[in-house]
Amino acid sequence: MRTTYDETDDILMLHLADKPITKEVSQDWNTHISYAADGTIVEVVILEASKQGAWPLLKSEAA
Repeated sequence: MRTTYDETDDILMLHLADKPITKEVSQDWNTHISYAADGTIVEVVILEASKQGAWPLLKSEAA
């Protein structure tokens, strides 16, 4: 998995596979899922990621 975050536009992209995208589906206005021909998920895009609580993915907490 490869994660890309565009801080300027607040867009989080989760790249799950290197297969060609054949279908894209909007789950709602800010979450979009891309699929390969075999039905596997290739990419998930989340708009306004930090506002939606999806970014940062993990918060590091010092002990």
